[in-house]
Amino acid sequence: MLARVFPAIVAIVAVWPATTYALTIVTRGEASQAAVADVYAQPFTAATEISVRLDSWDGGLDTLKARAAENGWDLVQVDADELAAGCADGTFEKLDWPAIGGKDHYQPMAISDCGVGAVVNNMALAWDREKFQATPNWADFWDVAKIPGKRGLAKNVRGALEFALLADGVAPNDVYKTLGSADGIDRAFRKLDQLKPYIVWWQTPSDAAKILGSGDVLMTATPSGVIATANRTEKRNFGIQFTASLYEPRSWAIMKGGQNLREARQFLYVTGAPSMQARLFRASGDIGLAKGVNDWLTPEQQAMSPTFQANASVALRVDNGFWRDNLAKLRVRFETLLAQ
Repeated sequence: MLARVFPAIVAIVAVWPATTYALTIVTRGEASQAAVADVYAQPFTAATEISVRLDSWDGGLDTLKARAAENGWDLVQVDADELAAGCADGTFEKLDWPAIGGKDHYQPMAISDCGVGAVVNNMALAWDREKFQATPNWADFWDVAKIPGKRGLAKNVRGALEFALLADGVAPNDVYKTLGSADGIDRAFRKLDQLKPYIVWWQTPSDAAKILGSGDVLMTATPSGVIATANRTEKRNFGIQFTASLYEPRSWAIMKGGQNLREARQFLYVTGAPSMQARLFRASGDIGLAKGVNDWLTPEQQAMSPTFQANASVALRVDNGFWRDNLAKLRVRFETLLAQ
């Protein structure tokens, strides 16, 4: 089967001798594990005879170091902050880019010394088209007088403050400049406080889709992939507004000193194929960062892809430097707001 679908990949990986090593792949959270197993791990094992074990984690570099050593993790999905810190302190291997397909194979945001882009995490505005036919923006999200109904937001200060400023008329390119001042932070919290009585706070991405589908909220901020999956698997008619959505890449990183470095590189090479990454999107809503991946999608699927040019060009990249410097103190203020 793999030879028919990915003949070039099979021809290349076949030159590597088969081994019996178990490569441990660690996804970010359990939600994407099944799709990675089906779309990536099974074809990879079929082509190379390298068995794959899957695990998951929920973030935090200290947690990663402890669990990786205890469980023999080889390849992990990390966010931008974890990647930068882990690369600087030697937690991750420096990548041999020619061995995994070369830098030219990937979009620029996928490329770093220790990481190759795995997926794009995009937080967008979603709504039920059966109940609201227009296309809302963040100002509409806040305007419960004009558009009555509850709103869904992640119970996280990250994202909440950006969306509050966007609703208050701040241009996307000025959001982090505004948050860089005490007055700007006050402005964001005031705006968030205005909407607080109408907010249903969700904890996990699947919760966001559930409260939208149940009618508990009319609109919600949510990872776009969750909505793409709900539309496909549950035949929903949810819309996604990518304008002024927030995105950040997640990367694959290889743990330093692991026993399966060569096998990890093979995995990255094989799963870097645009056709495979398109299959991952169809299975889970997660889209990879190989160039040309959207060419493998239908027009309807491209409309739901955060890396499709029309959608990517109107989104705002999360400023991880801002959150690295300010998350602790702003989280305390956010918790105080919730408790009032």
